[in-house]
Amino acid sequence: MKRLLLLLPLLLATLCRAQDEPKTAEEILRIVRLSYALQDHKMNGRLRDDATGRTEPMTLTMEDRVMRFLFTNSPKEIVHLDLNTEPATLYQVRSGGSAQVQGNQYSASVRGMAFNYEDLSLRFLYWPRPQLMGEGRVSAQKCWIVRVTNPGRDGPYYVVDIWVHKGSGGAAKMEAYDRNSKVVKRYQVTKVQTVEKATVLKELKVETINPASGAVEGRTYMTLDNPEKK
Repeated sequence: MKRLLLLLPLLLATLCRAQDEPKTAEEILRIVRLSYALQDHKMNGRLRDDATGRTEPMTLTMEDRVMRFLFTNSPKEIVHLDLNTEPATLYQVRSGGSAQVQGNQYSASVRGMAFNYEDLSLRFLYWPRPQLMGEGRVSAQKCWIVRVTNPGRDGPYYVVDIWVHKGSGGAAKMEAYDRNSKVVKRYQVTKVQTVEKATVLKELKVETINPASGAVEGRTYMTLDNPEKK
């Protein structure tokens, strides 16, 4: 399989080319989930708040189906996503110990940025009964559009639309809606780089949207350096 490494806000993923074109929304999401599990890299980078310019250095490691986000500024924090469970399990590690992130914590901001713990948990990739809504383009690239609906009441998102790159099977864009069908979050891969014949994330833009006005309330960029093979 040809791998194309991209990271989501939501979400962060190594993209894989499917041998046969998937026919259903569930098959498409299965490829996206698999792309996370195949990663084995270490990347240094930073989060940057667009309004203030404040940055948060971070290190992302991906090994043994576990993704770890290490934040070194005080207070130090590790957020790790265990992809060995289904759905994936999100943990937060601070000086007081480790704890699983619970449903009432998903809306909380990560490091004061536009990211929240729902974005890092990737829960929406496991929501049941996804729908294939059609096709579209992101940066001139053909994509499937898959819609998933939250089966519960927890978390900030009710419906999430995911643009999945047809050539690689990776998610290139996401829009999340609240229970009033208003957009509240949007992210998109904006820059990539080529490393050893693989296309790797360079920059991801994440925006928090005011559901009443549709205006952007917060914008965070995730920038990553070249990956290091672990």
